[in-house]
Amino acid sequence: MRPRVVLALCLLVCMGLALAQVEVERGRRRRVGLKRGRNRPARQRNSNPLLRLRSVPANNGDDGTSVFIESYKSVNELESNYNVIPGKKGQCVFQGITMFDKAVWSPKPCVTCLCSDGAVACDEIHCPRLHCPLTITPVGECCPVCHDLVPDVPELSGDSPEPNDPSELGPAAPRTQEEIDELLRKEEEEHQEMEEQLQKKDAERKRKRKLKRLQAEKQKKLFEERRREEEELREKMEEEEKRLEDQRRREEEEKAAEKEKKRRMEEERRLEEDRRRRLEMEQRELLRILEEEEGEEEGEGEEQEGREEEEEEEEEVWLRGDVFQMPPRRTTPEGIPPLPAPTVEDTPRSSPSLPAGCIISDVTVTCENAKFTSIPPLSIPELKALSLEGNAITAIPAGAFNGIPNLEWINLGKNKLTSSGIDPQVFKGLKFLTRLYMDGNLLEQIPTELPSSLQELKINENNLRTIDENSLQGLHNLITLELEGNVLSEGNVDPSAFLPLTQLSYLRLGRNHFRTIPQGLPASLQELYLENNVIEEISESVLNHTRNLNIVVLRHNRLDETRIAPLAWINHPHLESIDLSHNKLYHVPSFLPRSLVHLVLVGNQIERIPGYVFAHMEPGIEYLYLSFNDLESDGINPVSFFGAFHSLTELFLDHNQLTKVPLSIREMKSLHFLRLNDNKIKNFSDESICDPLSDEDSNLMTLRLENNFIDTRKISPTAFSCIRSYSSVVLKPQKTQ
Repeated sequence: MRPRVVLALCLLVCMGLALAQVEVERGRRRRVGLKRGRNRPARQRNSNPLLRLRSVPANNGDDGTSVFIESYKSVNELESNYNVIPGKKGQCVFQGITMFDKAVWSPKPCVTCLCSDGAVACDEIHCPRLHCPLTITPVGECCPVCHDLVPDVPELSGDSPEPNDPSELGPAAPRTQEEIDELLRKEEEEHQEMEEQLQKKDAERKRKRKLKRLQAEKQKKLFEERRREEEELREKMEEEEKRLEDQRRREEEEKAAEKEKKRRMEEERRLEEDRRRRLEMEQRELLRILEEEEGEEEGEGEEQEGREEEEEEEEEVWLRGDVFQMPPRRTTPEGIPPLPAPTVEDTPRSSPSLPAGCIISDVTVTCENAKFTSIPPLSIPELKALSLEGNAITAIPAGAFNGIPNLEWINLGKNKLTSSGIDPQVFKGLKFLTRLYMDGNLLEQIPTELPSSLQELKINENNLRTIDENSLQGLHNLITLELEGNVLSEGNVDPSAFLPLTQLSYLRLGRNHFRTIPQGLPASLQELYLENNVIEEISESVLNHTRNLNIVVLRHNRLDETRIAPLAWINHPHLESIDLSHNKLYHVPSFLPRSLVHLVLVGNQIERIPGYVFAHMEPGIEYLYLSFNDLESDGINPVSFFGAFHSLTELFLDHNQLTKVPLSIREMKSLHFLRLNDNKIKNFSDESICDPLSDEDSNLMTLRLENNFIDTRKISPTAFSCIRSYSSVVLKPQKTQ
């Protein structure tokens, strides 16, 4: 019996030593693994199987009940890695509890203890500090982790009981060395896989962040480029709009200035014409008084002729559309003193520095009819206008205008100036001169060296005998040129004389000796006045270059319809007004301009109106004056006015030989003024003026039928039913046979 007991004890001792050696080797490896796990992520460190081992129960005497560690939360954490607590040989006593040799337990989270040969060795795991807004403690782990690093966490530490609470665990299952090694190997593989996954996730996250940053930078760059392009485009558009606005404003200002300049010139011309008309009427009245005082009497025939002329003048006043009407000029007889010029409307204020007979108003000095024989000495630099009309000035020496260099207007009319008495350079220094009037002098040629600023030049009623190619040189700004009442003809006017006048629009050459229209007229010409010449012919090429002509006045010449070339002016696109009154026409000319609106044929010998003579006109003739001709009823057929029914506004057929009202009159729907007085009309039917089949009212505002042979008692009450007002019809007086 005793030898068996001794043998059993020896076997037990040997087995215990072997087990102790194995446990020591295992503890060494575990400590190395724990140290290495401190540098791992919390999730990987806490996956060690040794840390997941629960407390091993100790035998407490005879009853064999298990005692667990329950109050380790109050144990202060130690900063050293191992705390050695001495105990009995082979077993360990920890806080009054006996642990088997090689037992492993966790008294509190992140603390693992080992019983080795009666000594207790505890290892404490220090959790790293986390920098994230949300942390959780997974089940079975002691350290918290960031929420985004743990995608599948079943429950949080706050909702679960303490992971190392021994009261909730049963006895630890025994494990062999092979199982422990297998667990360690799997843990190491899981650790490597987890590190690789984390590295992949981190690399993917960095790549996505980099991609997002690159996309954001690209979008920002594109946005900046687009914004810069939009800014540049907007700036270009604003500059273009500003440039167009400036250009439009300049054009409007230029147009307004040009319009105002033309308006002033027209107003001045009208005032000048009115003044001339008044002077001539006063002179005629004075001549009549003198003739009456001398006792001169005229014969009965001359009195009758005078009455007819007065009637003709009275009738011409009725030409409402006649824009060319001008009173005849008559030369003042010798011995009759010139009439005084009209007084200045503004209240004049005398200046001590002015010569006697001169007055000043604003920037204008007037020395009219002051009996000067030379240019008075003036030194007024701000002076703009100077009038010396009606004196006896014979010469203009050099430097005559040195004291008044800013003159814009000079009137030297009705003096005794000669071409030889004018210094060639006297006008050259007047850089602002725009208007120069030299009417009623003794000039034989146009003064030389006129300033290029000149816009209006009047040399009417002189003795001009020649215009050579250099006479108008340099006057490229000239707009108005008047040379009436001279001795000019096509023989002494050079065809190239008008070439420098590129802006000329108004030319008056009346009361000269032209037999044809002058050659070389400027292309800019709009109004041409050639009345009171001896023109007999209008050739086909004479007006070829004047495509801007609007008004042509040829009254009191010697034209007949056979001497007007068919292509003389028919294709002129802007020619609207022609005055051919007092010529030698026997019928209304054919081939009139298509654009014609106003035609004056008063005082010819016209006997008929050819058919369709107005049919080619567009938009149509509006004013037609045929007074004082030889028209008979047979000379007007139903198609004579064809093409003018819709456009005619004024039709004058008075002082002719008509015996009845033309049938086509009632077809003229736009007619406002109709004159049939002083004819031989005897029969006046109900259908002469009004169409009995039409209920429309006529547009007639004036109808004159006096001085015919109409018996007013036989006129039907419905003869004028279409006329809105009977007061517009003039019937009396009538002639008796």
